[in-house]
Amino acid sequence: MESLSANGRHLEVSDPIWNDLQIFPLTSREGKSMNVFWNTIIWQQFGAAIDMLENALLVCPDEVWSDPAHRAGEQEFWYLAYHTLFFLDYYLSESADGFAPPAPFTLAELDPAGVLPERVYKKDELHAYLEHGRQKCRATIETMTDERARQHCGFERPDVSVAELMIYTMRHVQHHAAQLNLILRQTTGSAPGWVSKTKSNLGCN
Repeated sequence: MESLSANGRHLEVSDPIWNDLQIFPLTSREGKSMNVFWNTIIWQQFGAAIDMLENALLVCPDEVWSDPAHRAGEQEFWYLAYHTLFFLDYYLSESADGFAPPAPFTLAELDPAGVLPERVYKKDELHAYLEHGRQKCRATIETMTDERARQHCGFERPDVSVAELMIYTMRHVQHHAAQLNLILRQTTGSAPGWVSKTKSNLGCN
């Protein structure tokens, strides 16, 4: 019988405390290893980063949305939000092959020449895109298995595993959410507060 030690106590697989230790892999319906504990943590923090991006997007005044006078570096508020959402969608895909963002968005964001969209995207368009990314992110984490997490991601850059790409993308979302909050503080004197963890739960909980 398989056994291990936890907190100094020797445990057998049949021990009742085993069921309470969520740090150990569980088994999905497909029979693959899936760690509910880690999937939940990653979603709570990734979801929180998306929530913070959403909060900044929703409170941005119309006069700041596309005003060249209010930028973070060279980019206006609306474009920073779009750029973040595009790559959230992109890196949550299995690979670049066959990827296409939902209308009205295009693949121009992947142009190495740095081509900007043909027009300023509206707030409701980007909010809908954010919800698309949130649902895609939740579904990806819900179904993530240990086997899938350890595989190489389907992108040449960054050259990382699927699991590390999730963390990489979460950092990218949080980075630009912070830039948007900075623009709001500089132009309106206030910005949305910190989100410690998302309120929506994974289906595997």
